[in-house]
Amino acid sequence: MKRIGVVLLLATGCSLAVMQASAQVSVSVNIGTQPQWGPVGYDRADYYYLPDVEAYYYVPRQQFIYLDAGRWVFAASLPGRYRGYDLYGGYKVVINEPRPYDHFYDHRNRYARYRGWRGRQDCIRDYHRPRYDNDRDYRRDRDRGHGHGRGHGRGRGHDRDWD
Repeated sequence: MKRIGVVLLLATGCSLAVMQASAQVSVSVNIGTQPQWGPVGYDRADYYYLPDVEAYYYVPRQQFIYLDAGRWVFAASLPGRYRGYDLYGGYKVVINEPRPYDHFYDHRNRYARYRGWRGRQDCIRDYHRPRYDNDRDYRRDRDRGHGHGRGHGRGRGHDRDWD
């Protein structure tokens, strides 16, 4: 009789564990996912500054932020005056600080040299490695100064092509 009780107790415990495991549902929401036109090489990006149009893009809310008549506008798209602007080709500066538009004049001066840098920065859509942000080879290249899109290495003298 004791054996039957122990077997029943074990069977009940196992079935409860299976029911609990199957009842767990994983919900994954990609809030803050970088857009396909975002620059390659960043595990995290809160804002992009777009020097060509002097505007920001807030990644978590997928909003553009730009000045209009002296006030900041938060919108799902750029204003009509930038209708032809190519987000894939234009240069993006990643800024991970709260409310970067409070420092707009500093950013405009600091990143003015990137205006007109069409096609000089890889974007996520065009990067051919699977899941670049988790790719070991990409991280190795990045850590050695290759592939980050800033145009300069670390000067260690290795004449190797890592790609």
